[in-house]
Amino acid sequence: MKEIEITSRLVVYDGTDELPETVRELMQKAVEVRKKAYAPYSRFRVGAALLLDNGEVVIGSNQENASYPSGLCAERVAVFQAGARFPDAAIRIIAISAASDQRTVLTPVPPCGACRQSLAEYEVRQESPVELYFMGETGKVVKAPSVGDLLPLLFDKESL
Repeated sequence: MKEIEITSRLVVYDGTDELPETVRELMQKAVEVRKKAYAPYSRFRVGAALLLDNGEVVIGSNQENASYPSGLCAERVAVFQAGARFPDAAIRIIAISAASDQRTVLTPVPPCGACRQSLAEYEVRQESPVELYFMGETGKVVKAPSVGDLLPLLFDKESL
């Protein structure tokens, strides 16, 4: 038997004012697009903004559907759009903001498991890390230096 310890290193900022200017601007775009989410069922709105290595910013918001599995999270809307529009560009940074119509979300909200897996696919494909910054409506912001820090036992093409 062998025991394996897995650790992740995250950075927690007290607010957006502590973020580097580029990330602060990206987070503002995530907040703006979050307000345009189509979330009539969960009343939970998420916005994502990606910075690509070609300087382009791609945004996405969650899009719900009465047939729940048919909806899509903000992170995947943005990453799939980036893949379709700029297939040769690498994703450098993703900023994510979440809010509820029913309460104030003060706790940073990380990507769901499906989004982590989708983001990991792009990170592996581009052979470089994607920095993730995520927050609630306001307050603390968490930085993960790589998708691998949020999904350490990665299922990728090598698993097939």
